[in-house]
Amino acid sequence: MKKRTIEIMDTTLRDGEQTSGVSFSASEKLTLAKLLLLELKVDRIEIGSARVSKGEFKAVNEVTSWAKEHDLLDRIEILTFVDAGTSIKWMEESGAQVQNLLTKGSLNHLKFQLKQTPEEHFKNIELSICQANNAGFKTNIYLEDWSNGMRHSEYYVYEYLDFLSEQKIERVLLPDTLGVLTPEQTGNYLKSIVNRYPKMHIDFHGHNDYDLSVANVLEAVKSGVHGLHLTVNGMGERAGNAPLASVVALINDFLPEIKININEDTLYRVSQLVATLTGFRIPANKPIVGENVFTQTAGIHADGDHKNNLYFNDLLPERFGRKRKYALGKTSGKANIQKNLQELGLTLNNKELKKVTQRIIELGDKKERVTAEDLPFIISDVLGNEVPDKVKIVSYVLTHSKGLNPTTSLAIEINEKKFEQNASGDGQYDAFWNALHKIYTKQKINLPLLVDYAVRIPPGSNSDALCETSISWKNKDKEFTTRGLDSDQTVAAIKATEKMLNIIQN
Repeated sequence: MKKRTIEIMDTTLRDGEQTSGVSFSASEKLTLAKLLLLELKVDRIEIGSARVSKGEFKAVNEVTSWAKEHDLLDRIEILTFVDAGTSIKWMEESGAQVQNLLTKGSLNHLKFQLKQTPEEHFKNIELSICQANNAGFKTNIYLEDWSNGMRHSEYYVYEYLDFLSEQKIERVLLPDTLGVLTPEQTGNYLKSIVNRYPKMHIDFHGHNDYDLSVANVLEAVKSGVHGLHLTVNGMGERAGNAPLASVVALINDFLPEIKININEDTLYRVSQLVATLTGFRIPANKPIVGENVFTQTAGIHADGDHKNNLYFNDLLPERFGRKRKYALGKTSGKANIQKNLQELGLTLNNKELKKVTQRIIELGDKKERVTAEDLPFIISDVLGNEVPDKVKIVSYVLTHSKGLNPTTSLAIEINEKKFEQNASGDGQYDAFWNALHKIYTKQKINLPLLVDYAVRIPPGSNSDALCETSISWKNKDKEFTTRGLDSDQTVAAIKATEKMLNIIQN
């Protein structure tokens, strides 16, 4: 069976730019235009609006100049207006050749915004189309608020489409401007239009106000439309537009009779670049491109992946240039940890793995986020420097107040005998050390000299779970180092100190 090809028009650089606070520079638009057309392989891109600003003109001019050199100019589209030729002149000067003419697709918009009759509006539209044709430009027609037009003034929409069927245009663009359609309505409305106008090229442009944009796109494709308007990361006004990555995956996996030209393995890279340029953060759980969507958290899932990929679906991360990850936390279990250890080339026996797992669970209970980069530190802390626990720091209170020296109240057990002491110092750890020194002075035990104190986070870690405090000590002629690991650097230092106390106790 021959597949039906659907055109993908990306409007990130135009409609996506209507995201609150987002504006692309000329160089950013050119960079993204190249990426969208050459690497992602979208069929068309809408890159700006006529008459908006000098900056918009410069950006469009740079993109069209590049596109002309690469024979891509007919894939560059500009939003224009019914304005007696002003937009056409703007296009001529900017170098664009395809206009997406914004017109009224609902009687309410026509009556109350333009205050025109359908006949007046159609006459002005015909003039804009003729001016474009005379200039050698191609015209696509937006029916703004088309979805409400179908709901409240269907007779007007069909009267308008009858008129357009006789015009020299390329495509009719039907937007759910306010994101009000249900999937059922989308399918019914578009099917009736496609059947009534079999020679008309129909695009669907969905918005996401009710979180239905992807479902509506699915119904639009089933209804027989010829093109879809999408944006990277679902950017756009209010709740945004139908997201490119989700729609691509949906069509490829659930509509085998449909062909699209998108390179899936470029989707994530483009998504990350758009997020970086706009500062528009991608939700961690956003399908396909979110940080967490290919991350297994529950240990039972990691175990199932190990046993014949029981928790895999068709959305394999490699399709999108990504890798599956296994989160570390209180629900991760040994299977998740083993997966991460494999990535790092590390192996542990069952006893060691149990200890490391317990430590990660403890961090998870404290709502700390642990990453794979933290694992070597955790292993070093849990398995390294194993010494008898003859000395236990039972409890402590660290205080730090403005205008007052930090103080510490400390309780410690030495060979099961408990000692308590208070002290102040120049910092929290200094106060702790002074309290500890008082206890050991009374026991007539000399503490080693602290010769170096270093704090660092695991290299490459992007979590806030851990820092390692490494303390070097000198006792008589011997120097040695102990390490402590915790989310708080002072607590990590206290843990390192406790290890030192056990070493000198033997």
